Amino acid sequence: MEHLFGWMEWTTPVAIFFVSVALMLAGMTIWELKSPTIERKGFIPMITTRGDRLFISLLTAAYINLGWTALTTGAQWPGTVISFIVLLIVMRWG
Repeated sequence: MEHLFGWMEWTTPVAIFFVSVALMLAGMTIWELKSPTIERKGFIPMITTRGDRLFISLLTAAYINLGWTALTTGAQWPGTVISFIVLLIVMRWG
């Protein structure tokens, strides 16, 4: 694949990742406009909003994927699935 900007390889997984993040941000914006967030405290030891929980879960997913890559030689998909499950748990009960 041709380098679009001369510095990054746009593979299918990279494109899926960036599109997913963009869709999450757009969805969160629409959700916030339709139903303003209510701060609450879940298992995360501080009061958070939906946006806070999304940010925390995206950081957690990044660390899970980095750890998966560092500690295994297998496919990346199991790490991605685990990250997605953690994202859902943090968004729902975090």
